[in-house]
Amino acid sequence: MSYQDEYVGSFPKDFSYGPFEQNGDTDNASLQEDHKPRILLMGLRRSGKSSIQKVVFHKMSPNETLFLESTNKIVKDDINNSSFVQFQIWDFPGQIDFFDSTFDSDTIFGGCGALVFVIDAQDDYQDALDKLQLTVTKAYRVNSNIKFEVFIHKVDGLNDDYKMESQRDIHHRATEDLAEAGLEHVHLSFHLTSIYDHSIFEAFSKVVQKLIPQLPTLENLLNILISNSGIEKAFLFDVVSKIYIATDSSPVDMQSYELCCDMIDVVIDISCIYGMVDETEVTTTFNSQSSSLIKLNNGTVLYLREVNKFLALVCILREENFQKQGVIDYNFLCFRDAITQVFELRNKAQNAAKDQADVDELPNGAGDSPENVADHLQAPIP
Repeated sequence: MSYQDEYVGSFPKDFSYGPFEQNGDTDNASLQEDHKPRILLMGLRRSGKSSIQKVVFHKMSPNETLFLESTNKIVKDDINNSSFVQFQIWDFPGQIDFFDSTFDSDTIFGGCGALVFVIDAQDDYQDALDKLQLTVTKAYRVNSNIKFEVFIHKVDGLNDDYKMESQRDIHHRATEDLAEAGLEHVHLSFHLTSIYDHSIFEAFSKVVQKLIPQLPTLENLLNILISNSGIEKAFLFDVVSKIYIATDSSPVDMQSYELCCDMIDVVIDISCIYGMVDETEVTTTFNSQSSSLIKLNNGTVLYLREVNKFLALVCILREENFQKQGVIDYNFLCFRDAITQVFELRNKAQNAAKDQADVDELPNGAGDSPENVADHLQAPIP
């Protein structure tokens, strides 16, 4: 069997989210049965929607996206890899007509968690802005809880000044269009993105985080961890997509995020080549024993620990603070136990939602940190 048969890029094919459903059939019954939040990818033709989906969630090389055909039907992609990252992505064809009698706005937008509208920054974007205004107006009237995200895409070929000018222009014109439509209270988030760098992963991270009810809890746990361990920055990563589903409250530095992404690539590559797999069990080489330590020449340490099969904690700290590794490892175990408690709360909430369709909030206390986590963490010894 050839390398291409078993691997997608550097990832083994079985190290993924699951089946990819390329089915344009939008049967209403099946849509209503699935309660997972949906992310809708919309925009004009050739704006880069399918390329984004393939690069972020299916590890396609950016250069290979040049050969993708235009989407001519709704493509549904089910993302189901951990208790925190569970949603569907629907890629819509650019020529879709909201006024067509076959377009069921209530069904499409009713269960939508976030709508990502992609604008090609290298093209004349007036038509895209007109379509954005129409899309937001139609969607908001059906579901006022939708998070609207605008990806100003393909900025890799633009200089920094032009990028910022394009973002300001698009932001101003889009806001004015919504105000004229009586939707000045609708908030749009704008992101400069490209599939040729990590900007698309960071942008999608911020979109996915808005769909995670437990995000404040996860951030609080990470804040407790870093304050007791001498860590400067910590990310909770989905290792398949390199989306960070949570980080601590300190600002995210793009360079630090890129370092963490590169570290995940290295760990997965090495694990897939040299990792031990028990042939009697269905497992991957990224498991509970997975960890990595990288020391940079500027005195910075990158430290990765596995949380579960698809989640990893990546920490950035000074080398002198890593001398008490035992304390950091102990604190990590407490952190992982706390994450497990949050998993259990999430599962209970999902089971309750299945039994009672009108329950749309987590049980009382689900937004608080699991009990006594801070009490168990140990601060580094001076």
